[in-house]
Amino acid sequence: MPVPTDHSKPVRLTAKESAFLQLQQWIIDGTLQPGEKLADTELAQALNLSRTPIREALQLLEVQGFVEMFPGKATRVTEVPKDDLKNLLPPLAVLQALSGELAIPNLTGEHFELLEETNRRFADAIKKNNDFAALKIDEEFHQIVVDAADNPYISVMLGRLQAHVRRQFYHNKLVLTTRSCEEHQEIIEAFKEKDADKVAALMKANWVRTVDELTSAGKI
Repeated sequence: MPVPTDHSKPVRLTAKESAFLQLQQWIIDGTLQPGEKLADTELAQALNLSRTPIREALQLLEVQGFVEMFPGKATRVTEVPKDDLKNLLPPLAVLQALSGELAIPNLTGEHFELLEETNRRFADAIKKNNDFAALKIDEEFHQIVVDAADNPYISVMLGRLQAHVRRQFYHNKLVLTTRSCEEHQEIIEAFKEKDADKVAALMKANWVRTVDELTSAGKI
């Protein structure tokens, strides 16, 4: 039988990439606690990998600010400064706004259906007080826009910032509100109008407002 060649192919991860993603997730969700000492032998055993990819993964995590390495002494998970959101969200807001502008000419009817459906799931998670699910779905909503922007540099930078934001939300038990759902709908309508200035302003405001609300509530 003829074999199709246009099907999506599974992404194969190297041992280093696999270790990096798993360790990063454990640091983000608190499985590995701030200040915890990490032993590459124990991590290698837990992930069923050799020590080399674990060490390489830890070096990447150090570059991204998730661990601190002290050669010959110890490797520890970094702390989570509560007020760091004030540093994280403004650049995230600017990059999200730019991705929104770049996405406009690439958006199709399928994109709009996906944005609408994702926002409905987001609203449902908030209504059910499922805070972690809401955060994940909020990321999905914005990732649709980032993917449509089709700029790998923006995608990489946003991915790194978003990982630290996710960690802040997990550790400080921060929550998203229904106002975010309303803003998402406003963003969708601006996309449909192909109004680049409005899209950028709304995308940026969606993140900046979060900083203002958390600051006013004394959470950061």
